[in-house]
Amino acid sequence: MKRRITRRDFLRNAGIGTVGFALGPALLKDVFAQKPERRTLRILQWSHFVPRYDRWFDPFAKRWGEEHNVDVIVDHIGLADLRSTFASEVAAGKGHDIIEFIEPPSDFEPSVLDLKDVNQEAQKKFGKQVPFAIRSSYNPNTKKFYGFCHGWTIDPGDYRKSLWEKAGKSEGPVTWEDLLIYGTRIKKELGVQMGIGMSQELDSNMAGRALLWSFDTAIQDENENVILDNKNTVEAVKFMAELYKNTLTPEVFGWTAASNNQLLIAGRASYILNSISAYRSAQKDVPEVAKDVFFTPALKGPRGKGWACEHVIYVSVIPKFASKNADLAKQFLLDLCTNYDRAMWESALYGSPSFFNTPVPSGDRGYPQVKGAKTLRDLHNAWFSEDPFALPGERKDKLLSLRDAEKWSTNVGHPGPANPAEGEIFSTFVIPNMLAKVAQEKQSAEESVKQAAAECKKIFEKWRAQGLVGKKK
Repeated sequence: MKRRITRRDFLRNAGIGTVGFALGPALLKDVFAQKPERRTLRILQWSHFVPRYDRWFDPFAKRWGEEHNVDVIVDHIGLADLRSTFASEVAAGKGHDIIEFIEPPSDFEPSVLDLKDVNQEAQKKFGKQVPFAIRSSYNPNTKKFYGFCHGWTIDPGDYRKSLWEKAGKSEGPVTWEDLLIYGTRIKKELGVQMGIGMSQELDSNMAGRALLWSFDTAIQDENENVILDNKNTVEAVKFMAELYKNTLTPEVFGWTAASNNQLLIAGRASYILNSISAYRSAQKDVPEVAKDVFFTPALKGPRGKGWACEHVIYVSVIPKFASKNADLAKQFLLDLCTNYDRAMWESALYGSPSFFNTPVPSGDRGYPQVKGAKTLRDLHNAWFSEDPFALPGERKDKLLSLRDAEKWSTNVGHPGPANPAEGEIFSTFVIPNMLAKVAQEKQSAEESVKQAAAECKKIFEKWRAQGLVGKKK
């Protein structure tokens, strides 16, 4: 390591002495000016489902580093290994400066910095943030922003239009009951299953929560009290068991985060719950399947409500052990938001901004100019009305029904916040396990719900004792 040369060292070694000050302050300022020490910023994030995003992000991060005299190192990791890798870094007290999760990492709150300042600055610069982004990064009990949510992914249903037309529902399902009625017909008459997981993975977590909310139940209420054990949950669990029996196959119990994508692309699924990433992959690999894929908003439950669970929501944290680089990390996150038009474009619209009012930067942005677009909302509306990534001969209005997705999308923990208890329940797959046991006829719906509720209460009490979950009301 090089030793820093002081003013006294320089004067002595150069033989200038105190009389050298006669050279004048301006000259001495130039003589003693030193280039700031080059620093390193390390970023850990998942390997994106849309590979072109990583091909944009990595050079973007490197260019940002050159502009700020920083060596930026971006490490990508498989989604399934992200949480365990960060847990190991926390235990070791060293590692990356920014870690990007795609679900609320609320259970890591004790190990990360409070990002209140960067969240406030972002809202000052970019305007109002979508509400579920705040609920996915802020703990109202501790008043701490344990993360910074810069974006999210719309989670619609993806369905094969030709199959649903043959079944008599050409515009696809609107309700969960439609899935059962027409999905059963498609599987029985056309031999094509649906793809909804009940496994220990991300998409199964998302599907289970969307089901519960649409059946007017949840893990917790808005005051963070566990309410899972109720008749609506039992109704939802029984429905899922029937859906499995009539429309799914045993492979859903060994589901991975890529399984429903793969099933759709292979032409073996009539419907999946996923983002548009599966569709984008099909456009590249199996164009004929892609042209047949259309989208539906959140399915409505028996009493008319419908919610989609935001499982892919980009929440970046800065661990406490990286506090010396917190200034760089925060600036990088803010500058990423400034360039979110590129993040949207380079993810082929997979990623949506948390700050829709962010101004569109001027100049060549690497995509065809959208006339009159001043904010990211303008870009979003234009691109979702007429998909710029549609294949030749393909309908360009497929994404139109997803344009206002923030109205039917919500956070893990709905109708409350994504607190640490909800984070642990998510990471330990309590809900998919509850559903799978009944579908596999290992337990009755009532037994499985009671057992899952007991697990949830135990987890809530653990975090409540630490002051990270609200008091019982």
